[in-house]
Amino acid sequence: MKDTPLSNCERDFLLKAIEEKKRLDGRQTYDYRNIKIAFGTDYGCCFVDLGKTRVMAQVSCELVAPKETRPNEGMLFFNIELSPMASPAFEQGRQSELSVKLNRQLERCFRNSKCIDTESLCVVSGEKVWQIRVDVHTLNHDGNLMDAASIAAITALCHFKRPDVSIQGEELTVYAPEERDPIPLSIYHMPISVSFSFFQQGTYLLVDPCEREERVMDGLLMIAMNKHREICSIQSSGGIMLLKEQVLRCSKIASVKVSEITELISKALENDKKARKAGERCGFAESLPQQRITALKMDETLVEMKDVTEKAEDIVKNSEPPLQIVPSPVVPAPGVGQVGKGLQNSWGLEDEDGQSDEEEEEMVVVEQPKKKVDMGDIVEISDSEEEEVVILQPETPIKKSSSHQKRVAMSKKKT
Repeated sequence: MKDTPLSNCERDFLLKAIEEKKRLDGRQTYDYRNIKIAFGTDYGCCFVDLGKTRVMAQVSCELVAPKETRPNEGMLFFNIELSPMASPAFEQGRQSELSVKLNRQLERCFRNSKCIDTESLCVVSGEKVWQIRVDVHTLNHDGNLMDAASIAAITALCHFKRPDVSIQGEELTVYAPEERDPIPLSIYHMPISVSFSFFQQGTYLLVDPCEREERVMDGLLMIAMNKHREICSIQSSGGIMLLKEQVLRCSKIASVKVSEITELISKALENDKKARKAGERCGFAESLPQQRITALKMDETLVEMKDVTEKAEDIVKNSEPPLQIVPSPVVPAPGVGQVGKGLQNSWGLEDEDGQSDEEEEEMVVVEQPKKKVDMGDIVEISDSEEEEVVILQPETPIKKSSSHQKRVAMSKKKT
């Protein structure tokens, strides 16, 4: 699965912020992200958090036959795995260009700098030597994987202890940790990588770039150095031309960062050694209650959940009883009506000309349709438009005509 590319708006925003010496996470130009170092239950397991970038390093060893060219030296092997869990851009079971680049940089940083005494790993000259394998797994990718991998690898190597062995004649015995104390590796110095990203053809410089800054950078410079200010390896990528003054300036910045990180690693190793010696919980067991296993954890909410029922009952008892009479709501603005049970209907109309409510009622004309009222034989039609309500008149006696009276008189004479 390919990663989602940056839009032009995001790219322009990042470059504009870098020109103004501002970064997305609020850091300054030469600031590193927070570094956290934790150890596993076994020796040689190390977790490193560089901001949101999380890396795990595991060191293992086995007895193998040495190389013919170097029969008295042990072997050191590095392997870095870019898991799809760390980023959707990484594919499972397939080496990408980035993984090959990181592997070569780790080998230059540790193997070529002779930071480990490989001759002390020899058991039988020409027959058996220790092969030290360092596996680096990326758990979350948020930029600058090389620096996090180098810190995790050297910390895991310093924390690792190999089993003790003995030789009696031709018999080789490997002792378990319960039988004999394991032996730590002989490490001369601790090389640590520091990455610098360049923008606008080397005009702007940032230390410890995040993932979004890596997408818009023009070039990358990685300097591996120890606390004695000795450069172990240096690599430039991106195809930009750097001046000698720029490289010297980056090396001075790297020397300060390396000394700070080396002191942090030494303190972490010392604290873990004291915890294991005192028999306290350490490693994976210690990380469980503190939720340090996941890369992005949720902060705990400080809420007291004891005696919740009793406190709720006390609050209900001590609270004031509700009001029986509901107060009339206040009309927030003119032209807004309020209608409620037991309340007087009003529309909040303000009289701007100073007229009274009675004058306003007289001005309102209610048109009523014509109504027919049946009253026996008489039908009355009301055409009044001025009255709001049509009033029905009572029945009036019907007057008989003169012709009708004559007919009645003639009928009486005939009878």
